[in-house]
Parts: sequence; structure tokens; C-alpha cells
Amino acid sequence: MGTEKGLPALSKRLKGCLIATLVLLAALVMINQPLKTEFAHQGIVSFQLAGNAEQALAIVQSWGVKGLQWAKVSLWVDFLFIPIYCLTLILLTRHCTIDRPGVRERTAARWIRTLFVAAGLVDMTENVLLLNNLDAPTDAISLAAAISALAKFTALTIGIAGLVIVRAARRHPLAPG
Repeated sequence: MGTEKGLPALSKRLKGCLIATLVLLAALVMINQPLKTEFAHQGIVSFQLAGNAEQALAIVQSWGVKGLQWAKVSLWVDFLFIPIYCLTLILLTRHCTIDRPGVRERTAARWIRTLFVAAGLVDMTENVLLLNNLDAPTDAISLAAAISALAKFTALTIGIAGLVIVRAARRHPLAPG
């Protein structure tokens, strides 16, 4: 059953992935609440973007022992979240380009999927760096984690923007055949 615009209804697989992504995202948001402190206004995101050992250490110390446990839980849950959000974004890209047979649209979709996979790989790297930076933060690991976080956010932003552009590129989508 399709929608008025010609785009087919969401597949069961995409619906399941969307639900799993939203559930894990909600869990991560809840886990992040105790990590918000004077030195970490954005919780774990502040730690991700701490570009040096001094900032990272101030954040870790502001969390205390209980907060440090929550940070570890957050990073481990994120390892589960990463493949699910990547799969969801890849399936969403496929869904949004199903009625876009043009060479440009297909090429753009491949680049968009590549950006989502790259974001996931960089996100995993970032998590490994952050787990290693919890005990005794160093400048090198803090900087590498911050660069990884920025690369992840950039890839996700460009990928989502690309998906919106590809979806909006043709005013009259072709009817699925």
C-alpha cells in the first residue's frame, strides 16, 4: 500500500529498525541525565568533545564514581545503538530513493549510505577512545576522540542533508512499477 506521493509504505524491517533506534536513543538520553554537571553541560557529549586531558579530567572528576559507571553504561549501550542507527539510516535511504531511478540519485544514495557507514565506524572508534580515556585522560586520546566525534556528526549531518536533497530533487516522482 503506497502513499499519495507514490512512495511505498515503510517496510516491516524499516519500522522495526526505527522503533529500535528510537528506544535506544531514549535510553541513551535517560542514561545521559546523571552525566550533566557543571563541567559537562551536555553530559557524555561534553566528554566526547573535550579536546584535551585537562577538560576530560575535569568532566570525569565532576561525574564521581557513580557518574563514571553511568558513562561506561552509556558507551556500551552506544555500541549497540551504532549498528542499529546505521542500518536504520541505510534502510531509510533505500526507502527514500526507491522511486528515484536516475543515475545522479543512485550515485548520491551510494554516497549517502557510505557516509552513514563511515559515521558508524568513526563512532565505534570514538567509543573505544572514550573508554580508554575514562581512567587517566590524555591529550592525544582526548583530541582523537573529539576529532572522531566531529567526523561522526559531520558525516551524519551531510548524509541526512543529502537524503533530503535526493528526496526533494524530482518534483514529480516516478510511480513505482
